[in-house]
Amino acid sequence: MTLKLLAEVSPQELLGALAELHNHMIGYVKCMSLRCAVDLGIPDAIHHRGGTATLAHIATDTKVHPAKVADLERVMELLTTSGIFTRGAGVGDAAVYGLTTACRILVGWRNLSPMVPFLVNPLAVSSFFSMPQWFRSEPMATAAGSLFELEHGCSQWEMVSKDAVFNDVLNHSMAADSQLFLEVVIMDKGRIFRGLGSLVDVGGGNGAGTKVIAKAFTRITCTVLDLPHVVGQAAGDGNLRFVAVLSEGGRERQQHESIPPADAVVLKQAIPARNAGGKVIIIDMVRGSALGVRKISEMEATQNVFMMYIFGVEQDESEWKRIFSDAGFNDNYKIMPILGPYSVIEIYP
Repeated sequence: MTLKLLAEVSPQELLGALAELHNHMIGYVKCMSLRCAVDLGIPDAIHHRGGTATLAHIATDTKVHPAKVADLERVMELLTTSGIFTRGAGVGDAAVYGLTTACRILVGWRNLSPMVPFLVNPLAVSSFFSMPQWFRSEPMATAAGSLFELEHGCSQWEMVSKDAVFNDVLNHSMAADSQLFLEVVIMDKGRIFRGLGSLVDVGGGNGAGTKVIAKAFTRITCTVLDLPHVVGQAAGDGNLRFVAVLSEGGRERQQHESIPPADAVVLKQAIPARNAGGKVIIIDMVRGSALGVRKISEMEATQNVFMMYIFGVEQDESEWKRIFSDAGFNDNYKIMPILGPYSVIEIYP
């Protein structure tokens, strides 16, 4: 810190700057504390007590050692100041903790708690220690150039094929994300599925998201395509079936001739003509909808950097348009925002 800086800013501004820098430097403590709370089951404990609970009740319900209740209070204080829990006056000196709207997303039916162990996972987090080396290395045009592969020597998909624990964590995370968001899509934009007789979900994992569609629209024949080790144990039911695609060298190699024709699918190949009802449905983030809201802008930017770890990138509308054009589609597409940047995109061949 230079004397010039001290002379140029007020003590209040300097304190704010130091606090901002400090919060960035040890920001990982917040996400690790959230991971700890989810692993202990604290949100569920409060939820099961009707939405509020004292520290003593939380410690008892989550089996925290009595000697560490004071330390638990420190974690609860951090997660309260960062917007996960609320804290109010209870009977006597006992504070009562509750769930913020953000925390309520982690409990109950169709919750996102399985995403926390995946996003705050040693394999994912450690990948970002390779960022300086990655920026200085020769570019690669495939996932072999991802942060994950640079750090771990294999792609994320190769890792899940040989690490059963990480495979389960990833599958549960993707299932929770797909199920909740598709419930919102069906509730708000369910008309995009009307008139369809068949739908193929390429890379649909264990079919958790597709099951939501199949249940809501029983007339649609739904097919999930993914790698053999992903769909190998999945069981079809009623209007839902699973098909394995081949892989090569641990990476997915989609066999277009094996993708069945459908009224809606995520690839151009095997899609019927538009006048037959064919279309591509993409459910993804479309950056640029923050409209000056800092938290949303920060979320979009953070998610975009996070995608570097698997050689991915989040797109704004102009970038999506270029992708459609490069893939041979015309400008006949529609972007329907669902929740801020999270959108449904319809493209017609």
